[in-house]
Amino acid sequence: MATASGSFQPSVPSLRQVIQPPAGFSRCGFSLSQGNFKKIVCSSTVKGAQKHVSSSESRLPRLVSKGCKLVGCGSAVPTLSVSNDDLSKIVDTSDEWISVRTGIHNRRVLSGKDSLTSLAVDAARKALEMADVDPDDLDLVLMCTSTSEDLFGSAPQVQRELGCGKAPLAYDIRAACSGFVLGLISAACHIRGGGFQNVLVIGAEGLSRFVDWTDRSSCILFGDAAGAVVIQACDSEEDGLLSYDLHSDGEGGRHLNAIMKENKTNDKLGFNGSVSDLPSRRTSYSYIQMNGKEVFRFAVRCVPQSIESALEKAGRTTSSIDWLLLHQANQRIIDAVATRLEFPPDRVISNLANYGNTSAASIPLALDEAVRSGKVKPGHTIATAGFGAGLTWGSAIVRWG
Repeated sequence: MATASGSFQPSVPSLRQVIQPPAGFSRCGFSLSQGNFKKIVCSSTVKGAQKHVSSSESRLPRLVSKGCKLVGCGSAVPTLSVSNDDLSKIVDTSDEWISVRTGIHNRRVLSGKDSLTSLAVDAARKALEMADVDPDDLDLVLMCTSTSEDLFGSAPQVQRELGCGKAPLAYDIRAACSGFVLGLISAACHIRGGGFQNVLVIGAEGLSRFVDWTDRSSCILFGDAAGAVVIQACDSEEDGLLSYDLHSDGEGGRHLNAIMKENKTNDKLGFNGSVSDLPSRRTSYSYIQMNGKEVFRFAVRCVPQSIESALEKAGRTTSSIDWLLLHQANQRIIDAVATRLEFPPDRVISNLANYGNTSAASIPLALDEAVRSGKVKPGHTIATAGFGAGLTWGSAIVRWG
C-alpha cells in the first residue's frame, strides 16, 4: 500500500542550504521529509549548461513561500436525464429499490452530440469566468478522468478548445473517483514548487459508456458530468490548501475495476504479404465490475481515517470545519462517514440524488452547486475526500475563496 501525506505549511530553507542535484539532472518542486515539503531549486537539464549561466542568472523558484487558493468553480452536465423509473423499463428494478439502497433518483447520461470534452470545456469556462482569469493566463490544465475520449488523454484538447494562446502544459490524471483530490494536490505542488500562477483542475467522467445496462447492480449508480476549479497562487497568509492525506492499495483493485480484455477475431494480421507473429486479437475495456459490499466496507473504514489524518496535519478539529464534501458514491457511504466523524447532516454537502456517481466529477460538481447557491461562502473551510477504483483514496482540507 502506498501512502503520501503532509501539510501545506512548509518551512522555507535558506537558498544556500537548498540541496543541489547532480549535474545533468533536474528537480523542481518539493521533497517529502517527515510529512512536510521542503523546496528544491530548479537546475538545468542540459549537461554542461552551468558553464554558460552565471549564478545570478540561474533559474530560482519564483514563489519561495507562496500559498494557493480556490478562486473559481464551474460545472456542466449532459442534457439527457435518466430517472429510476426510466431504468425500471430496462432492468428489473424500481425507484424505491434504487433510492433506498443508494439515495439516487436521477442521473445525466452523454448522448447525441454530447462529448466529455465539451462538458469539460463548458465547466472550465464557467470556472474561469468566476475567477476572472483569462485562458491566456493559465499555466497548467489538469484533466482528472478515467474515461478520456482519446487513449493519450483529453487535457490538450480542452486546452485547445479554451483557446489558451500561450500553450500551457496540459495533461490527464487517471485515478477514478480520487482523481479530483489528486488534481488539487498536484496543482498546489506546481504552484509552490514550479512557480505557476493559475492552474485549472477539471474532473470529468463519461462512465455511462462503460456500464452494463443489463446489470441492475451497477447501471443504477453511475452518471456523466464535469466540474472545474481554478487554483491561484497567493501570499502564504491566504493559503487555501491546508493539508492532505493520500493512499493507494492495489490489492483492493479486484473489488472495483474495468480491465482490458482481448477480443478474439478470425483475422490474421499480415506483413509484406505474409502471415506474421503479431497478435491477432483486438483489445477493449470490460464493463465496470464492482463488489459493492467490499467497496462499502473499504470506504466507511478508510475515508474517516484519512480525513482525521488530514485534520490533524492542518491543526483542525471536526468542529472547526464548515462543510464535509465527499465523493458522491452512495448516500449510505456519505451518511456512515459523516456519522463516524460526528458531522451533523446539515453540514454535509450532497447532490447525489440528482446526478448519481460521477466519479472524478462529483466533488467539483457538488462544490459548484453549493457555491452558486450561497451555501458555501468565502472563508468557509471544507473537508473533502475522494475514494474508489485502484483502490485509491485521499482527503484534503481546503478553504474556499
